[in-house]
Amino acid sequence: MPAWLVWLAIAAVLGTAEILTLAFAAGLMASAAVVAAMVAAAGGGIGAQAIAFAATSFASLPVVLSLARRRGLAGASAYRSGVAALANRPAVVLTEVDAVAGTVRIGGEVWSARAYDETQVIPAGARVTVFEIDGATALVYPREFS
Repeated sequence: MPAWLVWLAIAAVLGTAEILTLAFAAGLMASAAVVAAMVAAAGGGIGAQAIAFAATSFASLPVVLSLARRRGLAGASAYRSGVAALANRPAVVLTEVDAVAGTVRIGGEVWSARAYDETQVIPAGARVTVFEIDGATALVYPREFS
């Protein structure tokens, strides 16, 4: 069996693994296997094929990392839980919110709240956004500034 065909078979297996796992690593190695297949088809020896595979694998890492950073995926989980999941969520003011007290409804839950900007007083019925959760109190700011 020709070496280029072996590399294409490896690329197919790695491509299938990438589709099933979506981990990016198998996809990078699949593209490197295609490059190694091209080197083999051009008559390169096993050493040249291995170097092409390794060089393409390592060269593709910065490309994927820059794409991940651009999309905000590097070092951060897409899934937020607990109070972290409440940040940037919309809420409705139930009782007037000022620098000291108030209540808001976030989703289906009622939370005590304070205005993020201590100089603001947000009337009941206003739509706000949760900035963060401090203990059991939501720090909120109005959606439309007037």
